[in-house]
Amino acid sequence: MQTTRISRFLDRSTPPHVSTLILATGLAALGMNIFLPSLPRMTEYFQTDYRVMQLSVALYLGMNGLLNVIIGPISDSMGRRPVILWGIALFLLATLACIYAPTAELFLLARMAQAVIAVTMVLSRAAIRDVYSQDEAASRIGYVTMGMAVVPMFGPAIGGVLDALLGWQSNFWLLLILGAVMLWITWRDFGETATKSGKTLVQQFRDYPELFLSPRFWGYTMACALTSGCFFAYLGGAPYVGTEVYGLSSGVFGLFFGSPAVGYFVGNFLTGRYAVRYGVNRMVLWGSLTITAALCVSLALTLAGHDTAVVFFGFMCFVGLGNGLCIPNATAGALSVRPHLAGSAAGLSAAIMLGGGAAMSAIAGMLLKPGVGAAPLIATMLVTAALGIVAITVVILRERQLRL
Repeated sequence: MQTTRISRFLDRSTPPHVSTLILATGLAALGMNIFLPSLPRMTEYFQTDYRVMQLSVALYLGMNGLLNVIIGPISDSMGRRPVILWGIALFLLATLACIYAPTAELFLLARMAQAVIAVTMVLSRAAIRDVYSQDEAASRIGYVTMGMAVVPMFGPAIGGVLDALLGWQSNFWLLLILGAVMLWITWRDFGETATKSGKTLVQQFRDYPELFLSPRFWGYTMACALTSGCFFAYLGGAPYVGTEVYGLSSGVFGLFFGSPAVGYFVGNFLTGRYAVRYGVNRMVLWGSLTITAALCVSLALTLAGHDTAVVFFGFMCFVGLGNGLCIPNATAGALSVRPHLAGSAAGLSAAIMLGGGAAMSAIAGMLLKPGVGAAPLIATMLVTAALGIVAITVVILRERQLRL
């Protein structure tokens, strides 16, 4: 039985307080989407093509995924605290580079550097698993990501208003200020939760085969990656659909864009409330089924001629709900396959999820062309969600075999 250690806010002699983890992951979420309503204006500012600026999402996610492969093993070796502090500090430098980038190419490089903020998401989850058992960890991760869901709900709306009043750079100034505050809070509150392995990075990577050879790890990871892939496809395609297909202004689009976050908030609340009672496998399965069913209805209505902003963004609430059920539970499952490699598992799982997310975001951008409605994007998301059902079914069947 794992012993839970008490957390006291702003006391780094104890494990990090849940409010610190919520704020830290919220900063990463805000950095991902606050500037999206500004993409049309940024395209004009840098005198480039919209598709070039849209790469700021795919490249960010791709670099985020690569960094996750390294973050996990480093934190297992050195501890969670120093890695998360350095990550936030580097994020501040990258944000300054975004503000003062003179060309689109340098801006995209700075956006890739901003992906270092991935340390907050990865290590917040790893720290929870360090302290709690599998089902309890799923519940806690659910509450943390429930709080994080508030950020995508309001982030684009805030970004749209700032863009209209002060220009696109104001979004990144806000990130800089919030990042500085988060660095101070983390320094004061984030107590070490891991027992340092003392191994070199190469030695940590040699432990990866333990994860690679586990069907359950791959099942949980792919279930998480595929269901979240629906959201990342939405992330890459929604700006175009909202502004070019439905003709929404940046401010109105910002309000519509946050619709999945409403469902995500509810889904994470349900995870926090019921994960211990029903177990992670059922929660992931229910979430995958919710997403698939919602996208089936959305695609049917769109093909029937009801291709409107209300229909498209409305059903994205259920995509968010399903993700709120899937992601925290599948993450807790992946981290629990080999508890002594929780940091490495968190990093590898997140890397696969975000690497797949970058691909889905780029695919969504390629599918959407002038004269094409939202149907190709919805169909792509539907196929991805259906594959998520297959992934968690593999886990369920594997666990039944292990019990025999």
